[in-house]
Amino acid sequence: MLELVQAGGWLMLPIIACSVIALAIVAERIWSLRVGRVLPKNLVAQVWRWEKINQLNDRHLQELQKGSPLGCILSAGIMNRQQSHDIMKESIEDTGRHVVHELERYLNSLGTIAAITPLLGLLGTVIGMIKVFATITTEGVGNPGALAGGISEALITTAAGLSVAIPTLMFYRYFRGRVRMLVIRMEQEALRMVEVMHGRREHDLD
Repeated sequence: MLELVQAGGWLMLPIIACSVIALAIVAERIWSLRVGRVLPKNLVAQVWRWEKINQLNDRHLQELQKGSPLGCILSAGIMNRQQSHDIMKESIEDTGRHVVHELERYLNSLGTIAAITPLLGLLGTVIGMIKVFATITTEGVGNPGALAGGISEALITTAAGLSVAIPTLMFYRYFRGRVRMLVIRMEQEALRMVEVMHGRREHDLD
Protein backbone atom coordinates (compact mmCIF):
# COMPACT_ATOMS: atom_id res chain seq x y z
CA MET A 1 0.00 0.00 0.00
CA LEU A 2 2.79 2.41 0.91
CA GLU A 3 4.46 1.64 -2.43
CA LEU A 4 1.25 2.58 -4.28
CA VAL A 5 1.00 5.85 -2.37
CA GLN A 6 4.61 6.69 -3.18
CA ALA A 7 4.14 5.70 -6.83
CA GLY A 8 1.05 7.93 -7.08
CA GLY A 9 2.99 11.04 -6.16
CA TRP A 10 2.14 13.95 -3.89
CA LEU A 11 -1.49 14.12 -5.06
CA MET A 12 -2.16 10.90 -3.19
CA LEU A 13 -1.90 12.88 0.07
CA PRO A 14 -4.99 15.08 -0.51
CA ILE A 15 -6.89 12.08 -1.88
CA ILE A 16 -6.09 10.07 1.26
CA ALA A 17 -7.05 13.07 3.44
CA CYS A 18 -10.40 13.29 1.61
CA SER A 19 -11.01 9.59 2.19
CA VAL A 20 -10.38 9.93 5.94
CA ILE A 21 -12.67 12.96 6.22
CA ALA A 22 -15.39 11.24 4.19
CA LEU A 23 -15.19 8.12 6.37
CA ALA A 24 -15.51 10.23 9.52
CA ILE A 25 -18.55 12.09 8.15
CA VAL A 26 -20.24 8.87 7.04
CA ALA A 27 -19.76 7.28 10.47
CA GLU A 28 -21.04 10.40 12.26
CA ARG A 29 -24.11 10.76 10.01
CA ILE A 30 -25.01 7.07 10.31
CA TRP A 31 -25.05 7.54 14.08
CA SER A 32 -26.84 10.90 14.06
CA LEU A 33 -29.54 10.04 11.50
CA ARG A 34 -30.83 6.93 13.21
CA VAL A 35 -34.63 6.86 13.18
CA GLY A 36 -34.77 6.12 16.91
CA ARG A 37 -32.66 9.15 17.70
CA VAL A 38 -34.45 11.61 15.39
CA LEU A 39 -37.99 10.25 15.84
CA PRO A 40 -38.34 8.61 19.26
CA LYS A 41 -41.21 6.16 19.30
CA ASN A 42 -44.50 7.35 20.82
CA LEU A 43 -43.10 10.79 21.63
CA VAL A 44 -46.26 12.60 20.51
CA ALA A 45 -48.39 10.25 22.60
CA GLN A 46 -46.20 10.97 25.62
CA VAL A 47 -46.61 14.71 25.09
CA TRP A 48 -50.37 14.31 24.91
CA ARG A 49 -50.41 12.29 28.14
CA TRP A 50 -48.48 15.05 29.90
CA GLU A 51 -50.96 17.58 28.56
CA LYS A 52 -53.98 15.62 29.78
CA ILE A 53 -52.69 15.35 33.34
CA ASN A 54 -51.37 18.94 33.40
CA GLN A 55 -47.72 17.89 33.67
CA LEU A 56 -46.49 19.63 30.53
CA ASN A 57 -44.27 21.94 32.56
CA ASP A 58 -40.95 23.68 31.90
CA ARG A 59 -38.93 20.65 33.01
CA HIS A 60 -40.67 18.36 30.57
CA LEU A 61 -40.35 20.95 27.82
CA GLN A 62 -36.60 21.21 28.37
CA GLU A 63 -36.26 17.42 28.29
CA LEU A 64 -38.32 17.36 25.10
CA GLN A 65 -36.30 20.11 23.45
CA LYS A 66 -32.92 18.52 24.21
CA GLY A 67 -33.93 14.91 23.71
CA SER A 68 -34.30 14.68 19.93
CA PRO A 69 -34.86 16.72 16.76
CA LEU A 70 -38.57 15.79 16.81
CA GLY A 71 -38.77 16.83 20.45
CA CYS A 72 -37.22 20.19 19.59
CA ILE A 73 -39.89 20.80 16.96
CA LEU A 74 -42.74 19.67 19.21
CA SER A 75 -41.56 21.86 22.09
CA ALA A 76 -41.66 24.91 19.82
CA GLY A 77 -45.32 24.22 19.08
CA ILE A 78 -46.20 23.40 22.67
CA MET A 79 -44.81 26.71 23.92
CA ASN A 80 -47.37 28.39 21.66
CA ARG A 81 -50.23 25.98 22.34
CA GLN A 82 -52.36 28.74 23.84
CA GLN A 83 -52.09 30.68 20.58
CA SER A 84 -54.04 30.07 17.38
CA HIS A 85 -53.62 27.02 15.18
CA ASP A 86 -51.71 29.05 12.55
CA ILE A 87 -49.28 30.61 15.04
CA MET A 88 -48.55 27.18 16.50
CA LYS A 89 -47.81 25.81 13.03
CA GLU A 90 -45.60 28.78 12.16
CA SER A 91 -43.48 28.28 15.27
CA ILE A 92 -43.09 24.60 14.40
CA GLU A 93 -42.11 25.39 10.81
CA ASP A 94 -39.61 28.02 11.94
CA THR A 95 -37.92 25.62 14.35
CA GLY A 96 -38.15 22.86 11.76
CA ARG A 97 -35.93 24.81 9.37
CA HIS A 98 -33.19 24.94 11.99
CA VAL A 99 -33.61 21.23 12.72
CA VAL A 100 -33.35 20.35 9.02
CA HIS A 101 -30.16 22.40 8.79
CA GLU A 102 -28.76 20.37 11.69
CA LEU A 103 -29.77 17.08 10.04
CA GLU A 104 -27.96 18.13 6.86
CA ARG A 105 -24.77 19.02 8.70
CA TYR A 106 -21.60 17.89 6.90
CA LEU A 107 -23.53 16.70 3.84
CA ASN A 108 -22.24 19.59 1.73
CA SER A 109 -18.71 18.61 2.74
CA LEU A 110 -19.43 15.02 1.74
CA GLY A 111 -20.76 16.17 -1.64
CA THR A 112 -17.69 18.36 -2.15
CA ILE A 113 -15.37 15.43 -1.48
CA ALA A 114 -17.32 13.31 -3.97
CA ALA A 115 -16.86 16.06 -6.57
CA ILE A 116 -13.19 16.97 -6.06
CA THR A 117 -11.55 13.57 -5.61
CA PRO A 118 -12.08 12.53 -9.28
CA LEU A 119 -10.63 15.93 -10.26
CA LEU A 120 -7.60 15.30 -8.06
CA GLY A 121 -7.22 11.93 -9.77
CA LEU A 122 -7.53 13.60 -13.17
CA LEU A 123 -4.93 16.16 -12.16
CA GLY A 124 -2.63 13.30 -11.20
CA THR A 125 -3.24 11.78 -14.63
CA VAL A 126 -2.31 15.01 -16.36
CA ILE A 127 0.84 15.42 -14.26
CA GLY A 128 1.83 11.81 -14.92
CA MET A 129 1.37 12.23 -18.68
CA ILE A 130 3.38 15.46 -18.63
CA LYS A 131 6.22 13.50 -17.02
CA VAL A 132 5.90 10.82 -19.70
CA PHE A 133 6.17 13.34 -22.55
CA ALA A 134 9.02 15.13 -20.79
CA THR A 135 10.86 11.80 -20.59
CA ILE A 136 10.19 11.10 -24.25
CA THR A 137 11.53 14.53 -25.14
CA THR A 138 14.78 14.03 -23.24
CA GLU A 139 15.41 10.29 -23.57
CA GLY A 140 13.23 9.15 -26.45
CA VAL A 141 11.06 6.04 -26.33
CA GLY A 142 13.86 3.56 -25.98
CA ASN A 143 13.75 3.44 -22.16
CA PRO A 144 10.48 1.82 -21.02
CA GLY A 145 11.48 2.03 -17.36
CA ALA A 146 11.70 5.79 -17.52
CA LEU A 147 8.23 6.00 -19.07
CA ALA A 148 6.65 3.61 -16.58
CA GLY A 149 6.97 5.99 -13.63
CA GLY A 150 4.83 8.71 -15.22
CA ILE A 151 2.27 6.23 -16.56
CA SER A 152 1.89 4.47 -13.19
CA GLU A 153 1.50 7.82 -11.41
CA ALA A 154 -1.26 8.76 -13.85
CA LEU A 155 -3.15 5.49 -13.42
CA ILE A 156 -2.75 5.20 -9.64
CA THR A 157 -4.04 8.71 -8.87
CA THR A 158 -7.01 8.23 -11.19
CA ALA A 159 -7.92 4.92 -9.58
CA ALA A 160 -7.48 6.36 -6.07
CA GLY A 161 -9.65 9.39 -6.83
CA LEU A 162 -12.45 7.26 -8.25
CA SER A 163 -12.20 4.77 -5.38
CA VAL A 164 -12.89 7.58 -2.91
CA ALA A 165 -15.45 9.45 -5.02
CA ILE A 166 -17.78 6.56 -5.90
CA PRO A 167 -18.69 5.37 -2.36
CA THR A 168 -18.69 8.97 -1.09
CA LEU A 169 -21.25 9.96 -3.72
CA MET A 170 -23.37 6.92 -2.88
CA PHE A 171 -23.43 7.84 0.81
CA TYR A 172 -24.14 11.49 -0.01
CA ARG A 173 -27.22 10.52 -2.04
CA TYR A 174 -28.32 8.06 0.65
CA PHE A 175 -28.09 10.62 3.43
CA ARG A 176 -29.93 13.27 1.42
CA GLY A 177 -32.79 10.83 0.86
CA ARG A 178 -32.77 9.80 4.51
CA VAL A 179 -32.99 13.42 5.67
CA ARG A 180 -35.98 14.00 3.35
CA MET A 181 -37.70 10.93 4.77
CA LEU A 182 -37.07 12.02 8.36
CA VAL A 183 -38.30 15.56 7.66
CA ILE A 184 -41.55 14.27 6.17
CA ARG A 185 -42.16 12.03 9.17
CA MET A 186 -41.39 14.85 11.62
CA GLU A 187 -43.84 17.11 9.78
CA GLN A 188 -46.53 14.44 10.03
CA GLU A 189 -45.98 13.94 13.75
CA ALA A 190 -45.92 17.68 14.50
CA LEU A 191 -49.08 18.32 12.47
CA ARG A 192 -50.84 15.48 14.26
CA MET A 193 -50.00 17.02 17.63
CA VAL A 194 -51.17 20.49 16.54
CA GLU A 195 -54.49 19.19 15.25
CA VAL A 196 -55.17 17.11 18.36
CA MET A 197 -54.36 19.97 20.72
CA HIS A 198 -56.66 22.28 18.79
CA GLY A 199 -59.43 19.71 18.60
CA ARG A 200 -59.29 19.25 14.83
CA ARG A 201 -58.61 15.54 15.15
CA GLU A 202 -59.83 12.85 17.47
CA HIS A 203 -57.55 12.16 20.42
CA ASP A 204 -56.05 9.03 18.89
CA LEU A 205 -52.55 9.39 20.35
CA ASP A 206 -52.89 6.96 23.23
